[in-house]
Amino acid sequence: MFRYGALRDTIVDVIRKGTEGKDIGVAFSGGLDSGLAAAIAKKYADSVRLYTCGTEGSHDVIMAKDLSERLELPWTHVRISKDNTRSLIAELIAATGVSDPFTISYELQLFCVCRTSEEDTILTGQGADEFFMGCAKFVDQTYEEYEALRNSSVDRLLNVSIPCEKAIAAHFHQELMYPYLDPAVLSEVERIDPAVLRPKDLDSRKSVLKEIAADLGYPSIAGRVKKSSQYGSRTTDVIRALAKEKGLYYNQYIKSICDEVTGPDE
Repeated sequence: MFRYGALRDTIVDVIRKGTEGKDIGVAFSGGLDSGLAAAIAKKYADSVRLYTCGTEGSHDVIMAKDLSERLELPWTHVRISKDNTRSLIAELIAATGVSDPFTISYELQLFCVCRTSEEDTILTGQGADEFFMGCAKFVDQTYEEYEALRNSSVDRLLNVSIPCEKAIAAHFHQELMYPYLDPAVLSEVERIDPAVLRPKDLDSRKSVLKEIAADLGYPSIAGRVKKSSQYGSRTTDVIRALAKEKGLYYNQYIKSICDEVTGPDE
C-alpha cells in the first residue's frame, strides 16, 4: 500500500473536480508542481493548454517545451524580452496596485500567462514550495529555523502572493485554481510527520510530492529540476539589464515605473 495514498487521491480528486468539463490553461514552468497538475488535469478537462513565460532559451522555456512534448499537450511560449518588459510591468502595476519589486519579479510571469491565455480557468502549482518544502532555504536548517522560515514563507504566500494573483486573474476575468492550497489537500499534508517534509539536502526537497508523481506513473515529472520563477524565466535578468541601461538599481527602476503609473510618492 502506498504510504501517501490518501494525499495522492485527494490531490487527484481536487484537480478532477476543478477541471472536469472545462477548458484549462496551465501556468506551466516545466517543473514538478505544474507538471503533475497538468498531467492529472489532462485526464479530466475538455482541453488543457500549457503556457510558459520566459525569455528565449531560458531554463523554464526549455524545460516546459520538453515536458509538454512528453505529456502530449499543446504549449504556448509567452515571450518576454527587453522590448516588452517595461510595458508589461506597468500593466501589472496598474492592474493590481502592487509596487513591491520582489513581488513584481515573480508575479510578472503569471500576469503574462493570464494576459495570453484564452481559457477562463488557470491551473497553477502555487503553494507546493511552501507546503511540500521546495525552497533551498529549507535545507539543512535546525527545527526552529525551519519552522520560522516555513511560517514566514506561508505568511507571504497567503498575504502577499495570493492577493496579487487573484487581482491579476480578476483583471482578466479568470479564475485561478490552486490544488496544492486546497483545504482537503492541506489537511492531508498536516498528517505527515514534519521531519519527513523537512529536506535534508537539495535532492530531498518535495520528496513526498515526488513519490506521489512517481506512484501516479510520472517518474519523469518526479525528477524535474526547477528554479524560482523569476530566475527560471530570466525575468530578473531582463529587468536588471533594463535598469542598468538607465543607470538605476533594480528597485529604483521598478519605482520609476510605479511613479509613471500611479504618480510619485508624496
